[in-house]
Amino acid sequence: MKYLEELKKVLGDYLITDPVAKLPYYRDASYLKGNEPSAVAIPENTEQLQEVMRICFENDVQITARGGGTSLTGSSIPSENSIVLSFARMNRIIEINTVDRYAYAEAGVRLDDLNSALSKLNFMYPPDPGSSIAATVGGSLSTNAGGLRAVQYGTTKEWVLGLELVLSDGTLIHTGGRVLKRSEGYDLTALIIGSEGTLALITKAFLKITPKPERIGRIIAYYNEVAGISSAISVLKSNGVTPLTAEFMDRVAMNSIQKTSTFRFPEEARYMVMIDLSSTRESLDRVMRESYELLRSTGPTSISMTTDENEILLLSKMRKGLYSSELSERKSSDEMIITGDIAVPSSRLPAAMKELEKARGSLNISFFGHIGDGNIHANIFFDTSSFERAQEYLRLMGEIAVKYDGSVSAEHGIGLEKKELFVEELRARGSLRALDIMKGIKKIMDPKGILNGGKIF
Repeated sequence: MKYLEELKKVLGDYLITDPVAKLPYYRDASYLKGNEPSAVAIPENTEQLQEVMRICFENDVQITARGGGTSLTGSSIPSENSIVLSFARMNRIIEINTVDRYAYAEAGVRLDDLNSALSKLNFMYPPDPGSSIAATVGGSLSTNAGGLRAVQYGTTKEWVLGLELVLSDGTLIHTGGRVLKRSEGYDLTALIIGSEGTLALITKAFLKITPKPERIGRIIAYYNEVAGISSAISVLKSNGVTPLTAEFMDRVAMNSIQKTSTFRFPEEARYMVMIDLSSTRESLDRVMRESYELLRSTGPTSISMTTDENEILLLSKMRKGLYSSELSERKSSDEMIITGDIAVPSSRLPAAMKELEKARGSLNISFFGHIGDGNIHANIFFDTSSFERAQEYLRLMGEIAVKYDGSVSAEHGIGLEKKELFVEELRARGSLRALDIMKGIKKIMDPKGILNGGKIF
């Protein structure tokens, strides 16, 4: 194909066409079946990426952008015979400015690498998805990632000052920039965040940064009733305490962690709530004591607190590694996991959880998530015999989210997986016209429809 010859001139050995070398790019972290791309393009900089886009635009070739490949909804699964555009080489942190409080980074920078660099200056970039070890700046912006610290700092959209973008025809544009205040027409930066690579490709981003907490403490409480996990966060919030993180896990999730670590949870506990609190060095002890007493009033079966950094880090790693721990439990090579991701108002979380638990039937499901913002995750194990039931359960999760005025996708995006659920949510809100508006924006920004086709709608 002629366009592959043109791409080869631009990229040299960084255009991958060998069938074996392309295999890792067929799919992402989701359970969804992958497709074989025509080639994988790995540009080194924005200029090369523009050339790749120009060639693909002129030849009507589909493009699927790929960051860390951590999508759980199929956002980075290529359409057949498309070009996968990998940001693996565009991984430079260009500037860190602690006075104006921003970091300027390329889209392929991994979030943990960014925070490692910022940590040396006692700063951090707050968005903290569970996949931060592999997730990239571009990918996390494209899905408006949330994560553990969203209860205090919000999601990705609150932390972006500006973007460098390449449009489908190779045109370069900039939105926003280095300054915090900007009142100039439509907010194109906000439009791109969460668009899953369907409108333009993010090449660089100005990200807001903030000083790291001086000290962090953790309180862990265990409950036998699901109402306890909601009581824990509501008693803190209603008394003016905003946690740094607020996580929960059910017994199935706790058992998975125990099988892959030496950590042990109380045998009688059905749910665990893990609250992190941040404050100044002088005031943390007081905040911890007050929060401990508030949580104790909610009737946990047991409760403990610590400010030991190593102890806090150990369990944080295990929580972030839950998906990997559960993958290692698979009974056969054809057993996989669907990860559900919904949000409901925190006050309605117990009611939603009761419905979800009642409906699981014979399916093996672990529940966990971010109680501070009502974000419920479910790892649904399935094999060929239970695939349809697992998919039905995922749909049920979405229906329950809509029933309780929530969202069918809290932080994982729509991708391929949730297109129908997204439509159902809009229909329930009487907002189907919004879908037409989105399609109109897509047509303007990507007139040939070559960017991440088949995603979102």
